[in-house]
Amino acid sequence: MEGHLAARRRRRLPGSGAGRRAAGLTASGTAGALVLAGLVAVGPSATAAPTPDCAAPFPVAEVASGAPVNGLTVSKGTTPQPFTGEVLGVLADGIGPDLDMIVAELHSPAIDAAGGIWQGMSGSPVYAEDGRLIGAVAYGLAFGSSPVAGITPYEDMQGYLGAAKAAPEVAVGTRLATRIAAETDVTRAEASQGLQQLPMPMGVGGIDPARARKAVKAAGGSELVTADSYRIGRSSGTAAAGIDTVTAGGNVAAVLSHGDITLAGIGTATSVCGNRVVAFGHPLSFTGPTRLGLAAADAVYVQEDPLGVPFKVANLGDLGGTVTDDRLAGIAGTFGATPTATPVRSKVTYHSRSRTGTTQVLDRSALGDVTLLAGVANHDRVVDGIIGGSETHAWTITGTRSGSPFTLRYADRYQAAADVGSTGAFDLATVVATLSSISNVKLTGVANDVKVGDNGRRYRVVKIQQRTGGKWVDVTGKTAKVRAGKTLVLRTQLVGSDGITRSVFREEFSIPQRLKGQTGVVTVVGGNSFQDEFSGPTSFTSVQKLLQGNLRNDEMRMNLDIGGGKTAYERTRTSDVLTRVVGGQKQVRVRVIS
Repeated sequence: MEGHLAARRRRRLPGSGAGRRAAGLTASGTAGALVLAGLVAVGPSATAAPTPDCAAPFPVAEVASGAPVNGLTVSKGTTPQPFTGEVLGVLADGIGPDLDMIVAELHSPAIDAAGGIWQGMSGSPVYAEDGRLIGAVAYGLAFGSSPVAGITPYEDMQGYLGAAKAAPEVAVGTRLATRIAAETDVTRAEASQGLQQLPMPMGVGGIDPARARKAVKAAGGSELVTADSYRIGRSSGTAAAGIDTVTAGGNVAAVLSHGDITLAGIGTATSVCGNRVVAFGHPLSFTGPTRLGLAAADAVYVQEDPLGVPFKVANLGDLGGTVTDDRLAGIAGTFGATPTATPVRSKVTYHSRSRTGTTQVLDRSALGDVTLLAGVANHDRVVDGIIGGSETHAWTITGTRSGSPFTLRYADRYQAAADVGSTGAFDLATVVATLSSISNVKLTGVANDVKVGDNGRRYRVVKIQQRTGGKWVDVTGKTAKVRAGKTLVLRTQLVGSDGITRSVFREEFSIPQRLKGQTGVVTVVGGNSFQDEFSGPTSFTSVQKLLQGNLRNDEMRMNLDIGGGKTAYERTRTSDVLTRVVGGQKQVRVRVIS
């Protein structure tokens, strides 16, 4: 791969890495994964309200080994189905300080068919015989599929826990491991591996999972789409699951963005009371206070996985509220208004085909990822293939800085021999990720107009010539001599990847008398020669200056430096925009003679 992306394979979008939710091509760290869905339509906010249950908590202190339990979850559609089970024991401080874990064996036709509890079952309510709510299914045995579940106590979920250290794995003691082995098909060795949070693997739609992984890897970020990712469908209009289906045991989603690219965590609601819901029984990204979209979902089926944990395949439905808490014991949200969205738009034109795609981003930390993946997905949809070629990009980024509005614009050309779509998507995503990580900056819109062509030829700087004695003389690797008080006339010679030679960028420099006897250097650089310009800025001002003065990939810059100190002569000239990306550089010594 050529162009900017190739030189940045080891780079991250600003802010990426552990602890960020999604902006820098990163997933969830210890807090569990996100569901990534492309071209998943989330319908408008529904007016119907969910049915409240306002369950009373069953104290952990009263949970007894061997006690029967029952619960609700969804394996298909939106209607919760029952399951039953038996308490195996309680792990004191199993999740965190003063936060116990209840361990139970669960069964139902769906659980038995899948080989155990599944990813997406997180939050499924588990009740005592008297109807009080014990807690939420949130953890499974570390080795893979099993009916043994770790349950987060509901009396802790009611309080919407604040910041605390998450425990990604919970040890199972010898006594409990022996009991699990005696009463289930799990061996003692398997039970001794402990329990870990039920993951939320990424479902992918609208962009092929392998394609998404390639784009993420090329950008140098953390894995957002993994080998465990699966496709997810779209649900919109009358077919969309209504927000009223978010009831105890029903599907629920925490949404970072929706549209062409949707980022969401899909799990199960534990309890609804008034206009509030608690779910998951574990964090999504463990950010504490948050503002994500709250949505319904429609389960298609539960996919068995003989090598891992089964997972629920679902369509996202109506958006109808805001997730306000992402805590150790689960997430919590309010039905009604949704977070203000930032639209990310991508218009791609290729020959006679054109499409404008839009994604509404509800969480600012997702803006970098959405910009990258939405750009690649729309490019693939229009071009209908991974091709080499050249394309021009024209960005517009709007927002406010400390409340004052701003508009940033930039245009450039990109070229690649194999995958021009992902090559051109990275620079804008990097700038957006940087801006969205600055506390006093709020982005209100991101737009990119892309025009794709099949011609992937490029130029390379090969010579610097001097006009002397009425003719052009090649001075590459030599010394260009000029008399003090006279004019130094230079031009650059380019050679194309098709072998065509072109002489361009003619510049004249008036050399002052005071420089007599001085030496210097002239350097010509193609804009595509250096690839780190968008990865360095960390402030709004530095980003603004970069976009105003950055050398485009299809431009050249000529720097002339003679002498030093206060009498130094320094001049910089930039070429006109060319029809191809330009790479390479050449340097020539300059001597001022009398």
